[in-house]
Amino acid sequence: MTQERPALFKDLDPSARLLMGPGPVDVYPRVLRAMSVPMLGQFDPEFTGYMNETMALYRQVYRTTHEWTLLVNGTARAGIEACLGSLVSPGDKVLVPNFGRFGPLLAEICRRVGGEVVTIDTEWGTVFELDRLADAIGEHKPRVVALVHGDTSTATVQPLEGVGAVCREHDALLYVDATATLGGMPVNVDEWKLDAVSAGLQKCMSGPPGSAPISIGERAVEVVRKRKHIEGGIQPPGYVAAAGAIVGSNYLDLGMLIDYWSPLRLNHHTESTTMLYAARECARVVLEEGLDNGFARHRAASGALRDGLLAMGLGLFGDQAHRMTNVTGVFIPEACGDGEGVRSEMLHDFGIEIGTAFGPLRGKIWRIGTMGHVCRKANVLRCITALDAVLRRNRFEAPAGAAVDAVYRAYGDDGRTGMRNRGAKDE
Repeated sequence: MTQERPALFKDLDPSARLLMGPGPVDVYPRVLRAMSVPMLGQFDPEFTGYMNETMALYRQVYRTTHEWTLLVNGTARAGIEACLGSLVSPGDKVLVPNFGRFGPLLAEICRRVGGEVVTIDTEWGTVFELDRLADAIGEHKPRVVALVHGDTSTATVQPLEGVGAVCREHDALLYVDATATLGGMPVNVDEWKLDAVSAGLQKCMSGPPGSAPISIGERAVEVVRKRKHIEGGIQPPGYVAAAGAIVGSNYLDLGMLIDYWSPLRLNHHTESTTMLYAARECARVVLEEGLDNGFARHRAASGALRDGLLAMGLGLFGDQAHRMTNVTGVFIPEACGDGEGVRSEMLHDFGIEIGTAFGPLRGKIWRIGTMGHVCRKANVLRCITALDAVLRRNRFEAPAGAAVDAVYRAYGDDGRTGMRNRGAKDE
């Protein structure tokens, strides 16, 4: 009997895509190149030097002086769980304001680690006024307030100015999920008094998912130290664990992660070499452009996209005064049903991915991302042109040429000559 040869499958050869959903997005070419450089051992002095450089770079990206600004191996959710799992002890009260799909995620994580969760809610597409947050913090007196900054499910950004100060008045820690905003909108950690913040690479930082930059301040570090635990195989002589409740996860224990990233280099996990290279290069690309320049590029691209969508006769979802500058929610025309046919044609005919939606918005809006490397005039024009063509094939008639003309106007281009009036580089 002849033994069947095991299938080896073909070489990886993914189809060319322009990723204009709410994330992940196309990766900066420099980041892809950085991921191909040779491996180093985790305690090689060159590698630990790269670790220190990465910490310094992300202090700049987060606009903070927090010493413990480091990476958690894993996607953005690993950073969320590391922060909340290390800050929330069993029985701690946690306030989670919900304004989209990701508030309930924070609430679930806090419940899983034993937190007593209180939620307040607002309609999807709206945000919380500072007074309402302050009233809830004063009423419930939480140990931790867990708040999403930009929620891609609603393309809405929650203002953070003043929230940290209110938390400190009531001795509460403020944790913020900045996954969808870091690199594309200001995340002013020190100015806004954020005690802990986490993000990922796959959105405005335009890297691959798999590494989560976090930053924690001294108020949060004090809580972590009270739960400090060193695993048995590496405990020094005479070691005595801290009195606080041990963190439920070994891998996501911030106390042990801090020791690993500190000059102690106390063995914990094996740092993902390739992902550290990627995270380091993402930060270098963003900082070389200049944070404010990058924010302006994201504002310009989303503004041009929205002008094009409106010119097509489409409606924009949500409170436009608090919209994200990197994700746009657009109502699906009635003629297009749940919009999945349009998304499929955009992907298979034009190679462009746009996003569906969650929960009460599923089948009602598309979400279009303009983030990181994708956030360029050429891509906005490609997306608008393709969407116009596909909508016509799906019984929605837009004014001919109006959308493209609107994008050109938004970028300050003279339609007669094709020359920029502003003279600003669009990339």
